Amino acid sequence: MTLQWKLVIDCSDPHAQADFWAAALGYEVEDNSPLIEQLLGQGAIPAEITVEAHGRRAWRDAAGARHPDDPFDASSGAGLGRRLLFNRVPEAKTGKNRLHIDLHAGGGRRPAEVARLEGLGATFVRDVKEQGGQWALLQDPEGNEFCVA
Repeated sequence: MTLQWKLVIDCSDPHAQADFWAAALGYEVEDNSPLIEQLLGQGAIPAEITVEAHGRRAWRDAAGARHPDDPFDASSGAGLGRRLLFNRVPEAKTGKNRLHIDLHAGGGRRPAEVARLEGLGATFVRDVKEQGGQWALLQDPEGNEFCVA
């Protein structure tokens, strides 16, 4: 039996985070509008818990990004494979991440990849060279650390 999973990231702006990480990873921002429109039409949810994002209805406090080649549930828009989910929380990030994403550019492409990610809104923190290898430490637009090797 294979388990499905998603990485859930607390944040203050789930749509900006989903946009950043979708662009960073070549993922797609999930389109939850079919489910949202259905639930609104049934009176099952209030319009106040939705916003407009990318010209369609979206959840105000959650947004996802999924790998474009992985399956997804057409009725909800939720990815069924490699997926990041961003949930709005009231508190700001307070310390170092206990879990982070490593990106592997390979082939001497790290400097170009770091520059591309900075162009998307990442912040370069420092280059790291240790016995185990070399990588660049960056932060996403909300300060979450990630590495580029």
